Amino acid sequence: MKIQYKDKVIEVDKPMPISELLKEEIENSEYTVVAAVFNNEYKNLESIIKEDGKLELIDISSKEGMKVYRRTLVYIVGKAFETICPNKKMEVNYQLSNAMFCDLIDAEVTDEFIEELAQEVRRIVKEDLPIRQVIMNREEATKFFNETESSKGRLQLDLEGNNEIFMYYCEDYYNYCYGTLANRTGITKIFEIVRYNDGFLVRYPSQSDPERMPKFVKNKKLAWAMEEYDDINKILNIDRVYRINQAIKEGTVKDIILLAEALHEKKIAKIADNIAKNKNIKMVLIAGPSSSGKTTFAQRLGIQLKLNRIKPVTISVDNYFVERKDTPRDENGEYDFECLEAIDLELFNDHLTRLLNGEEVEIPQFDFLEGTKRYNGKKLKLEKDEVLVIEGIHCLNDKLTSKIPAEQKYKVYISALTVLNLDRFNRISTTDTRLIRRIVRDYQFRGYSAKNTIATWNKVNEGEKKNIFPFQEETNFIFNTSLVYEIGALKPVIMPLLKEITKEDPEFAEASRLINMLKYFEEIPKEFVPNNSLLKEFLGGGDFKY
Repeated sequence: MKIQYKDKVIEVDKPMPISELLKEEIENSEYTVVAAVFNNEYKNLESIIKEDGKLELIDISSKEGMKVYRRTLVYIVGKAFETICPNKKMEVNYQLSNAMFCDLIDAEVTDEFIEELAQEVRRIVKEDLPIRQVIMNREEATKFFNETESSKGRLQLDLEGNNEIFMYYCEDYYNYCYGTLANRTGITKIFEIVRYNDGFLVRYPSQSDPERMPKFVKNKKLAWAMEEYDDINKILNIDRVYRINQAIKEGTVKDIILLAEALHEKKIAKIADNIAKNKNIKMVLIAGPSSSGKTTFAQRLGIQLKLNRIKPVTISVDNYFVERKDTPRDENGEYDFECLEAIDLELFNDHLTRLLNGEEVEIPQFDFLEGTKRYNGKKLKLEKDEVLVIEGIHCLNDKLTSKIPAEQKYKVYISALTVLNLDRFNRISTTDTRLIRRIVRDYQFRGYSAKNTIATWNKVNEGEKKNIFPFQEETNFIFNTSLVYEIGALKPVIMPLLKEITKEDPEFAEASRLINMLKYFEEIPKEFVPNNSLLKEFLGGGDFKY
């Protein structure tokens, strides 16, 4: 066999695991290697190479490498928990910065528990135990689940025609993960377990600094938003995928859809009421990462503001770019349109100040083809019963509106903060939810393929980390645009798009990972989605203009 690794070709005469094939490279890597990509598929390091192909190693300085690190650490925490609390259950709920929030089911988290759990995790990591993947056929798995009376990984049996049931074993502990895990426990050397609210955080390093634990920052507002929706979904008994699937099969999913949409409307109305109560507010600033649903949110908020006798007037930050020749460039020498300095801050603040003082201004229209602002006679004057509504990636950053007094601004951070999990240990990433939305939207309205969207997604994320996430706590309100039923509604559109990506494409690994998660969702007909739903921004056919 001929295996291409970087700029060399390795010839081997028999099948062998990746860990043996690239043993020297793995041991001498600058950062810890946790997995690999072989012929555009994610692989555990113990995967056997049986054919010609291209091989790449994944270390913890990469996005996927840190995902593997996080999954493996959570897996180890599950093993440690089962050792010290064999008759209790824990649940992995959601992500907060560089940490996973977990809690106990019908049990209290104490300081003694945290110390005992951390000590057991340290032992498992220190012993560097092997983690091996076991594959069972359907008959073997059915017998296994019946004998063990375990629910871990049992959701795989719910898939008709699924004849390969996967489990990860470490000593006598087993669990399921729909993503790749590392092959040994010793890779997760850097971690911390701390008590947090009524549960605990499993903390880990960041991709940008993978060998050091970051300073702990309390995301109080984000945590509150996550907990609120988590509690509501549990009350509605729809905190896990199988419950949504059950409702679809029983024909009661429309009730869940109406409840989810009603919750959105109630929250938007609350934001409008808050704005109306404060007569000083003259500007509503909306920011959020890609595919959060900012456009629909702004229009629905506008309706609620009108009910409060406030007229919304929108201004697009995109019309205030600096001249193309003055646009900053990134480290690759390309124009950086997402940095704050790409905005003509002086002109923007001058116009905002004059508008708030009751003056009339001429609003520019930016010509993206020529890279210049043009004035076409569009005049704007703000009346006493009107407020400015501005949406953009920098809206939470006070530098964007530095000349405007804080008491005149109301900031809203919106994002699809997923609180629906596959099971107790497998959560659905907020980033994955947004990526699914974006793939569907790009295909429906921008003519982009799923391959193209996946290829550019990492760059989008990097911009969000720099320009949006650092300011998410500097907001008056966090609005969770996630809808508990949305993946089922998006699945009929996205699955064929993902399957168009072939094994020859570098994006195949990520497409396969998404397919592996999406397969657990029953489809929801798009006609079930209300016309004013935020999801219509991605599916099309809604009441609002985009």
